[in-house]
Amino acid sequence: MKNTKKSSLLLLIVFMVFTVTACGTSAKIKDPLNYEIESFEFTNQDGDRVSLDDLSGQIWLADFIFTNCETVCPPMTAHMKELKKRAEAEGLDVKVVSFSVDPEVDTKEKLKEFASNYSISFDDWYFLTGYEQKEIEEFAMDSFKTIVQKPQDSDQVIHVSNFYLVDQNGVVMKDYSGVTDTPYDQIIEDIKSLSN
Repeated sequence: MKNTKKSSLLLLIVFMVFTVTACGTSAKIKDPLNYEIESFEFTNQDGDRVSLDDLSGQIWLADFIFTNCETVCPPMTAHMKELKKRAEAEGLDVKVVSFSVDPEVDTKEKLKEFASNYSISFDDWYFLTGYEQKEIEEFAMDSFKTIVQKPQDSDQVIHVSNFYLVDQNGVVMKDYSGVTDTPYDQIIEDIKSLSN
């Protein structure tokens, strides 16, 4: 009888610990997506390697862009810069990671040139490339549940224009429009929730 009570108590404690651990940062965000980002190590605009491990313990925003983009990427980048500016004004430490969806065209030099049009500081904003087209297509789908596809007969790449909020554990919490009606205030509030 005593062993049964001890076993039941032990199971209850393990369950409670698991429940508290499983909630983690997602408990701070309403309706979290909870997409786990797979491990990566890509090249930034300076030729340095940036990995998921490098971002561990930090809150970051992600998007998918390319330098030849004729539609959504310029406004997305401008909106991300505005969002970064607002976060800094609130004293929030948040990184930005922009994954190129056209890696064969987007060399580190092209990404740096693209970013220079927006006077972006590279201290905590990484423009990533250095992978195969198929790799970024699979990574976007597996980690962010979003499509990236480059048609063979076009220099334009199909991709979603969302911003993604990633927590300190490398888990995608939320996504937001990066082009029209970008909800700056909501994103800032969500970053604050993860920071507390």
